[in-house]
Amino acid sequence: MAKVTVSLDAELIVEVMVLAGVGNPQDAVELVVRDYIARAHHTEARVAARDEALREVDAKPKDAEG
Repeated sequence: MAKVTVSLDAELIVEVMVLAGVGNPQDAVELVVRDYIARAHHTEARVAARDEALREVDAKPKDAEG
């Protein structure tokens, strides 16, 4: 896998390390990025499921009124 080098504020990284409970800055940032991606995929799945349910409701024939 290709690697990327990014410069970040040291205080920011230390806070991430503390919150993640990790002693290595690289691991801490990687955990945060992976968590962000996982949450995005989870949100996308929830939205897709909701949209599918709405499509099913719209697809049902409506009863004639009156």
